[in-house]
Amino acid sequence: MSDTRYFAEGPRTAIRPFTLGDADEFTARARESTALHRPWLFPPATPEAYAAYAGVLIEDPTKAGFLVCERDAAGGSGAIAGFININNIVAGAFRCGALGYGAFAHAAGRGLMGEGLELVLDHAFGPLALHRLEANVQPDNAGSIGLVRRAGFRLEGYSPDFLHIDGAWRDHERWAITAEMRRPRATGRVTAAT
Repeated sequence: MSDTRYFAEGPRTAIRPFTLGDADEFTARARESTALHRPWLFPPATPEAYAAYAGVLIEDPTKAGFLVCERDAAGGSGAIAGFININNIVAGAFRCGALGYGAFAHAAGRGLMGEGLELVLDHAFGPLALHRLEANVQPDNAGSIGLVRRAGFRLEGYSPDFLHIDGAWRDHERWAITAEMRRPRATGRVTAAT
């Protein structure tokens, strides 16, 4: 763990920004998770690729990257469980962004990404002042569809040949949520900071 400046903390996770110092852990987790990610996702697996990837998330104002970290029993943050990025952020009357995300194998199926996504949604619709978030998901990616469905996203349509992934144009379902759609919930959130 190279940075403890959290945007928000929940009972089991905390979200924080990407740093260049996270390269070793992030890339090791990506390599360990290849079987889980393929054919949907190709996160950076080398320090050089990570530096380019994280550098854009850190510097580009149209992107916001969040590492979802496990919290230990004492409330501290531990291993990187996954990541959630808001890409293509547009301000003005649109106030929208597109989500990209992935869990790492050691954290998959434990509900950590669901909690992390709720924290990111709070941040997106709070301090980032967005109105809408979209998630484009390949139709056979049941885990990813389940994640956004549980968070309250609605299915808005189907886009053939939408994104070029792994050498081919892939069909995607379009899921979205707006600030008004957020359902009241007991978050168990420990802190939230900007």
